[in-house]
Amino acid sequence: MDVFERLKEAAADEWAAYVGHPFVEGLGSGDLDEAAFKHYLVQDYLFLIQFARAYALAAYKATSLEDLRAATAGLSAIVETEMDLHVRISARWGLTRADLESAEEARATVAYTRFVLDTGQRGDLLDLYTALAPCMIGYAEIGAALSQVPGALGSANPYREWVAEYSGEAFQAAAADARATLDRLAQERLTEARWAALAGIFRQATRLEADFWDMGITLAQ
Repeated sequence: MDVFERLKEAAADEWAAYVGHPFVEGLGSGDLDEAAFKHYLVQDYLFLIQFARAYALAAYKATSLEDLRAATAGLSAIVETEMDLHVRISARWGLTRADLESAEEARATVAYTRFVLDTGQRGDLLDLYTALAPCMIGYAEIGAALSQVPGALGSANPYREWVAEYSGEAFQAAAADARATLDRLAQERLTEARWAALAGIFRQATRLEADFWDMGITLAQ
């Protein structure tokens, strides 16, 4: 069992609530309210900006060339690929880049992203990557699961592009790299005395991810 599986096991209830959230189920079935998805798209763009900053922080905190390469790859994937993809998907829902960039962050967006940044500033790379894991690795798990839902990738599902992106080979490979990085850092730095605190970081990050889905459904600001 790698460290990610151990963390999921330690946060079993929180993880189930996150990956099985009604927002996620709506993406797979196509029943999610369109206004909820558009609100989510705007906030997720702002979310990505802060996550790019988190990978920049990881580069600063790097203590080896391997750490630096992993952080640079994460930053590049967000800034050079994922954000542009997000703009293209948003455009098909009537949202311009200006709409995305002029929006204000919702409280749920602030809560999770600043938790990640604060965790990384106070701790080391293992703390930071643990706080990032529910997003990067969790979205890959959600995407893979939704791709197996009958009709989720079919033309009748308005959210098929989202499912295809996060179940696709490129994102799955990026998540696998993130998982390997987390495991490597754990092998280098994790002690049993530190485990409870690390599991606490993961549980809180997972709860905040579920709150982000809640924000999408309720259109909360």
